Amino acid sequence: MLDVRRMQVLRAVVGSGSVTAAAGVLGYTPSAVSQQIAALEKEAGAELLERVGRGVRPTAAGLLLTEYAEAIGRQVAEAETALADLVAGRIGRLSVRYFATAGAGLVAPAVARLRERHPGVRVDLKLTTDAGDALADVREGRADLALVVRGADQPPENGVRRAPLLDDPYLAVLPRGHRLAGRRGLRLAELAEEAFVGSEWPGPCLDAQLDACAAVGFRPRFVVDSEDYVTAQGFVAAGLGVSLVPRLGLGSRHPGVVVKEVRDPVPVRTIHTLVRDSAPPQAALDAFIDALREAARP
Repeated sequence: MLDVRRMQVLRAVVGSGSVTAAAGVLGYTPSAVSQQIAALEKEAGAELLERVGRGVRPTAAGLLLTEYAEAIGRQVAEAETALADLVAGRIGRLSVRYFATAGAGLVAPAVARLRERHPGVRVDLKLTTDAGDALADVREGRADLALVVRGADQPPENGVRRAPLLDDPYLAVLPRGHRLAGRRGLRLAELAEEAFVGSEWPGPCLDAQLDACAAVGFRPRFVVDSEDYVTAQGFVAAGLGVSLVPRLGLGSRHPGVVVKEVRDPVPVRTIHTLVRDSAPPQAALDAFIDALREAARP
């Protein structure tokens, strides 16, 4: 096999026209340069240089290898530049898992910020409905980052690093003609006797609602399980009950409902980022997480 470093020595000799001149350029002794050329000729199985007066010129084989050495030199330089850009976060590719209501309010503005600051970074997005799938994708290296909802009492997941990103408060959604619709805000206990329209699948989001209600002494009486924020608003508008919907889930509001802030206590779901514990540092990933945090600020 041809030694690439020796090919670069040959290139220097051919370019300068003599072994002595090449030695000066490379910082070697003339003897060391001659040894490198002799070893390369042995690898090539052909003479690469011929003497001309006090200098040398390439043979046909020497000229051929010099041309390839130049091409290799350009590719190495390009590789060094690309590697520096990757390490600095100027280029790269990220794979991100997210859930629906985090898309418009968090992921979209974060991707826009990243694209503006680091246009060479590509973000591959995948919507997931199962937090377990998103966790597995991160843990097994199929995704660089996932957004999930986790409760404060949930234990850490093995193999991943979890960090809080945003506390997303639940708001009360009432029919327009409801007795409390004219109020500026509500205490959660004032909804204790109401019929409830469910808006969440069983899991940490629903737990956030139930825990807040339990703290003031009641459990919601669900008359409809919609498990969808838009559908829940439709049932509320029809007068079937009230609902609790997170702020990020109210990007589209039904004209037949009013939305009120809830206090004492405020039901809150917490959105976290998940990254793999063993993942090497990535400047592009750090930049994207910074962009997510900016999007999460009020």
